[in-house]
Amino acid sequence: MASYNKVLLMSNLTRDPELRYTANGQALAKFGIATNRKFKSGDGMKEEVTYVDCTAWARSAEVICEYMRKGSPIFIEGRLQFSSWEDKESGKKRSKLDVTVERFQFIGGRQDSEGGAPRGNQGQQNRGGQQNREMEPLSDDDIPF
Repeated sequence: MASYNKVLLMSNLTRDPELRYTANGQALAKFGIATNRKFKSGDGMKEEVTYVDCTAWARSAEVICEYMRKGSPIFIEGRLQFSSWEDKESGKKRSKLDVTVERFQFIGGRQDSEGGAPRGNQGQQNRGGQQNREMEPLSDDDIPF
């Protein structure tokens, strides 16, 4: 049976990205985003927020950490990744589903003082004048675990 694992999300970062490096020197960035959904419920409107943890690798991780801050808008293309482990303190099984970033694009205009978009003359200009950065996806051989 065929399977397809693709996620497209456009949202804002909920916290500053955290940059780390693996033992073999591979860059790894972890950050969170929040997506909102408004819907009608009875006589009024309700809003639902979904928080998503994301992981970027290699140069994508470094670029995201360099240019993005809490509140920065981003468009992400990636795949769902399931992880499970045993909690060292409680001994309980834990699991988590997050998005592994394969491509991303900065959204919005330049914001010098608050972050949110690339500073300087890096990336490509699109018709709207905003700067975009797109990275190639990593192969499974590039992921250290």
